[in-house]
Amino acid sequence: MLENLLKYLENKKILIVGFGKEGEASYLFLRKHFPEKRLAIADKNMNLLEDKKFLLEDINVEVSLGEDYFRDAKEYDLILKTPGISLKDIDISSFKDKITSQLELLLEFVPCFTIGITGTKGKSTTSSLIYTVLKEQGKDAMLLGNIGEPIFRDLSLIKKDTILVLELSSHSLEYVKRSPNIAILLDIYEEHLDHYISFNHYIAAKFNISKFQTKKDNFIFNATNKYIKEFNFTPKEKDYAIFEVGTDLTEEMLKQYKNYVCVKENRIYCNERNICDSNLNTNLKGTHNLNNILFVIALVDILKLDFSKAIKTIENFKTLEHRMEFVAEIDGIKYYNDSIATIPEATINAIKALKNVNTLIVGGKDRGVDLSELYEFLKASDLENIICLPKTGEYIFKELENSGKNCYIVNDLKDAVSKAKKITRKDSICLLSPAASSYGYFKNFEERGNLFKKYVLDKTV
Repeated sequence: MLENLLKYLENKKILIVGFGKEGEASYLFLRKHFPEKRLAIADKNMNLLEDKKFLLEDINVEVSLGEDYFRDAKEYDLILKTPGISLKDIDISSFKDKITSQLELLLEFVPCFTIGITGTKGKSTTSSLIYTVLKEQGKDAMLLGNIGEPIFRDLSLIKKDTILVLELSSHSLEYVKRSPNIAILLDIYEEHLDHYISFNHYIAAKFNISKFQTKKDNFIFNATNKYIKEFNFTPKEKDYAIFEVGTDLTEEMLKQYKNYVCVKENRIYCNERNICDSNLNTNLKGTHNLNNILFVIALVDILKLDFSKAIKTIENFKTLEHRMEFVAEIDGIKYYNDSIATIPEATINAIKALKNVNTLIVGGKDRGVDLSELYEFLKASDLENIICLPKTGEYIFKELENSGKNCYIVNDLKDAVSKAKKITRKDSICLLSPAASSYGYFKNFEERGNLFKKYVLDKTV
């Protein structure tokens, strides 16, 4: 399965840019197959070698660190970029065509069936649900990308009939020139504005998931999301339009597309086929999760899987860690960890789904995302207490301090949990749903969520 990829890489002079989880996986893959190959690594982190001492033992690797880590990029045949590295402020004109990624190399050189899932929110849940549906219908499936392992870590396990389920961020898709066999675009909202020249560049990166598909491929897209509707693309004959729950459907809207999935009169329909009741008995709470399920229904139809088995899988599916995750009930207060909520829409959806939220812990890195919708929602909500973390929490506090809500500014997450334990009403919910990125304060949203759970369970906090 890897012959074509290895042949392509064999005589290339390669620079690995970014040495996080994916960059390290790229290095280990290349070193495994090319033990003596000269490699180069570039990273902004000046302390990288203190954490990755094994690089000091490799006489065939050159490491460039610091702010000017891109200085020699044009000298290489191939620049293997980690998704999280932003090139917004770097002149890439002399080497743009050399930029590639694990994802692009997989799509171009590894002959297996691929399903790619992207969207501003819902990627992790939908990717995991699709993977579970495939596995429970006897398919050889692997979950890779954002939520799974880095693509290069498990390449050797891929067989001819393996179906790869790929959770893809806009960063993963930004420079690709290949698209998966089935591309899924769940939604688009403002996010990662610090990473892109403009919001339009972010939208264009998302649409790369389908841009390079052939007529044989399928694109499953949200037909009611504002930014997706306004983007200039023409659906193919095999594509599927998904209409979000609550859309005021007309026959004219449905006739625009050859294939569609929607909810009508509390029933899920795939084209004219009545699939099931929309009031599924599932752990996936909230309208946003029902929307995600509609995309899975379309996939089941495309792959001609068993609908009844798929519905059973959906009903039994367990929610993901850090996504509206129930932590514990202590002294009559239920604590939920929604650390993965990094945009306002995700936080709004979590509050709507859980319903009995009395205290919200909110705030994180300021990426320039518009918070006005969140302000208005919180003002009109039944929430009594809003605990605000730096930095965006400071803006929320200023906006809501005279709104009749009990608003508090705290220095860190430990203080936030301590305050929540004192002020949250019994028989209600305390929810961590930051509506902001964790970076700058935590390594990632997982660390933030794990610390929240630790402080909730710690009786001394």
